[in-house]
Amino acid sequence: MVDPQPTGGTESRGLRHTALYGWHRAAGAKLADFGGWEMPIEYPGGGVLREHEAVRERVGVFDVSHLGKVEVRGRGSAELIDACLTNALERIGPGRAQYTLCCDDATGGVVDDLIVYLRGAADVLLVPNAANAAEVTARLAAEAPPDVSLTDRHDDLCVLAVQGPRSPEVMAEVGLPTGLEYMAFARESWRGGDVTVCRTGYTGELGYELVVEAGVAEALWEAVIAATTAAGGLPCGLGARDTLRTEMGYPLHGNDLSLEITPVQARLGWAVGWRKPRFWGRSALLAEREQGPRRVARGLLALERGVPRPGLQVLGGDGQAVGSTTSGTFSPTLRQGIALALLEPGVTVGEQVEVDVRGRRLPCRVVDPPFVPSHVRSA
Repeated sequence: MVDPQPTGGTESRGLRHTALYGWHRAAGAKLADFGGWEMPIEYPGGGVLREHEAVRERVGVFDVSHLGKVEVRGRGSAELIDACLTNALERIGPGRAQYTLCCDDATGGVVDDLIVYLRGAADVLLVPNAANAAEVTARLAAEAPPDVSLTDRHDDLCVLAVQGPRSPEVMAEVGLPTGLEYMAFARESWRGGDVTVCRTGYTGELGYELVVEAGVAEALWEAVIAATTAAGGLPCGLGARDTLRTEMGYPLHGNDLSLEITPVQARLGWAVGWRKPRFWGRSALLAEREQGPRRVARGLLALERGVPRPGLQVLGGDGQAVGSTTSGTFSPTLRQGIALALLEPGVTVGEQVEVDVRGRRLPCRVVDPPFVPSHVRSA
């Protein structure tokens, strides 16, 4: 069953707002629609390039409260999640988080990718993408036994991401734990509000994500911003978040994952519990893995000046189409254009291809991401 959605949250122009929206506006952030939420893309005095650099070299903090927050509670909660989503919860225990996928049962296409926080057998927190939270919740609710309830906490929980090599300094300054192993989480009290601190992130850097009650979110955000500034860091918008994740080769749902793109094609088989007797899309994905996918996710590194954007045709050496780009940007770290693409399986790493950029053929080398070293597991 599904509890009614909270009615809190500010609405304007059909877009939803996080509890930190007023702070972003006062700071002069450039705002845009992101999954139905009006979110900061960049801040004045920073901009995407400086914010990106801050995360790679020092520390940056993001408001990612548009992400879904769904509590699954009651006897059999963990069993429900394990029977529906791809990854195997037996790989982790309580106090650990896990990347997983919600797939369509018939086709194996990806409905969403999300993080599972395993609090216990009867208590699980899901963090899906903003635009897909309702669909994931509805699909799980249709399978849930009577004792299991799903509660949408989109409006009364916020998510902050503190990312970068100096992020432990920021966490220590605001009085939150730093000594967590990768993908482990701890629940703490901060000024009377509940905060879940998880050692993870979407940037490829050492970092933490904080799931915090909306009532204390602004106070925590301001404390984190003060500590971040003292450490030479910046508040960061979703523009830098996108360039950071693309450098890591992390997929974005709607671009690199979709109902038409399976985990096998996206090379996310590591997030699938292949030995599990049941999960949505199991039969279709096993068949695709056995037969071999018709296209495979790869990285593209531009060899000349130019930026490959999503949705562009990729051409092989004979000038014939061999795939298309799914994400693309200018890499602030490499000072080169980079892209993620779905290519025919015969196109190998090291091969040179061309991307059709508005009629100009941009030569690129096929690579395996990440494009820059990952420090996500750094101690």
